[in-house]
Amino acid sequence: MQKKIIIIFCISIFLLAFHYTENVTFFVPKNWPQPVYDFTKNPLTKNKIELGRALFYDPLLSRNNTISCASCHSQYSAFTHSDHALSHGIDDSIGNRNSLALMNLAWQKLFMWDGAVNHLDVQALAPIHNKLEMDENIANVVTKLQNLKLYKFLFYKAYNDSNITGERTLKALSQFMLTLVSSNSKYDSVMRKQTQFTKQEGNGYTLFKKNCASCHTEPLFTNNQFMNNGLPLDSALNDYGRYTVTKNANDSLKFKVPTLRNIEFSHPYMHDGRFKKLSHVLNHYTKGVVKNKTLGIELQNEVNLSSNEKVDIIAFLLTLSDKKFLFNPEFSYPKNSFQTAKD
Repeated sequence: MQKKIIIIFCISIFLLAFHYTENVTFFVPKNWPQPVYDFTKNPLTKNKIELGRALFYDPLLSRNNTISCASCHSQYSAFTHSDHALSHGIDDSIGNRNSLALMNLAWQKLFMWDGAVNHLDVQALAPIHNKLEMDENIANVVTKLQNLKLYKFLFYKAYNDSNITGERTLKALSQFMLTLVSSNSKYDSVMRKQTQFTKQEGNGYTLFKKNCASCHTEPLFTNNQFMNNGLPLDSALNDYGRYTVTKNANDSLKFKVPTLRNIEFSHPYMHDGRFKKLSHVLNHYTKGVVKNKTLGIELQNEVNLSSNEKVDIIAFLLTLSDKKFLFNPEFSYPKNSFQTAKD
């Protein structure tokens, strides 16, 4: 009898360990650079991703439980918002910037339009603590999570115990965000030689490489740098971008170069959402660039594009839309996780 109990105990421990250590391999698309995120310090597991996904969609992270990460980062808008220029937060407050689209974050070292956050594992603290966004603090978030059976269950699945901490909460959010990889657009199919561009798309691609690719570098379609792209200063916002973080005059009016992947769905454009259409963006680069001391060297000379060439570039940009990413059920509201916990 004692031997039988020991065997059952050993089997239980084995199954529990297997459940806890079910790792997920991070897939790097062919011909892409290696990620900069250090997965050894936060190895992906199925249950931690599930926990992070639940947290991402839960308004509990805000002071009055009304604003979630997904409120400003909707999957169908390439994990940003599309109905207003500036992000909206708690108590109908309006923020100072347009939210960045969330994708391919494992390849990024600095986050936010001004690079104020230097690691994905703490990125969520910025919106949680921001008075115009969630207006909460991580300690209160942890307290609220500790009071819910749902999260005791999800944390136990993820960490093999129900100890809910700020670090675990933030790292779980990172785990879900790391899975937001977009690499299955028509452009990607062309690069894999599975299909071909139309004549118009191909012409747009040629024009893009000549005029845009130095900042929006393939295959991520960003160089992950901070650039002054000649936008006139918005006198109401007085946003000087990277300068607000570094206080270095050379960083004045420099903002993060956003990815162009899924650009069809991530409007409005620029850090303040001033442009509603891609045609407006191209018109800025041909007619609206304001020259000043920190303007990117790539824009020192005038960009000349005919109206037809602009249309061709837009045709190419539409090939960066990744419907598998935008409609992937693994990225959507996790109703099964919430239902399972309730049951």
